[in-house]
Formats: sequence, C-alpha cells, structure tokens
Amino acid sequence: MPRFYLEDIKHLEKSPSSPANLRCRVSELLINSVRANAKVEVVNRETGEYRVVLQGTLDKEQSKWWW
Repeated sequence: MPRFYLEDIKHLEKSPSSPANLRCRVSELLINSVRANAKVEVVNRETGEYRVVLQGTLDKEQSKWWW
C-alpha cells in the first residue's frame, strides 16, 4: 500500500475524478491515519447529493517497511 503524505491531500480536490480514483485516494489517506472521523453534513433525499467531511491525523512516522 502506498504511503499517503500531507502533500498528497491537495490532489484529493482535483477535478474531474472518477469515484473509483477518489475511493483509492481516500482509502490511502484513512489507512495512513492514526485517527480519523467522518461527519455527514448534508443529505438531500430528492437529488441524492451528500456532503461528508473527514477529519484526522496522518501518521508522520515512517514505518519500518518504508525506507
């Protein structure tokens, strides 16, 4: 699994992004976090639109597997 760094966060907002690509990047972010929370801010039942906010802390220590 690739490591996710603070510098990689800016790439999450690149548009357009396929749902599959975004899923991979968000998964990498969560796996490399030591703490993570999600908050559902908006759900529109008529349109299916939603807004979810992620908040967390990335693991800044290098793993023994990454040199």
